[in-house]
Amino acid sequence: MNRLMSNSNDEARDREATSAERGEHGEAIHEGGCACGAWRFVVSSEPDRIGLCHCMTCRKVHGSAFGAYAVYLAEQVSMSGATRAWQSSADGRRHFCTVCGSVAYMAFVNNDEIELPIGAFDETGFLEPTYELFCVHREPWLSADGRREYPEDRP
Repeated sequence: MNRLMSNSNDEARDREATSAERGEHGEAIHEGGCACGAWRFVVSSEPDRIGLCHCMTCRKVHGSAFGAYAVYLAEQVSMSGATRAWQSSADGRRHFCTVCGSVAYMAFVNNDEIELPIGAFDETGFLEPTYELFCVHREPWLSADGRREYPEDRP
């Protein structure tokens, strides 16, 4: 998890370190983790998709009106640190940090996708959701703002 270094002391002082770097083949590298730092991840590509979920489980897990996730193939995500998991649906396993309890990721028994919460990334502003799930549970004060809406899960 290297950081880019600047040759100029002024540039180094004025520039905030970013977790977005480029991998060996030019792919994007982004990092993140839990609130206490005991669990960390690195992604080696752009996500397959980015969405919001208004299902009652996401609402309760995040303590918010929705969950926001970036979806990657498992092979694109490397992780360090311990998590524990619980079965939140027939196929879904939600992982959380064993130290601070932060939401870590969601994995599935029927596919090789990993859903990482957008708020767990070290940087902001590079992930924009394009769809919303379980809109039947969306708070009336939230607008879709042009995102594709699904009443429940994606087909």
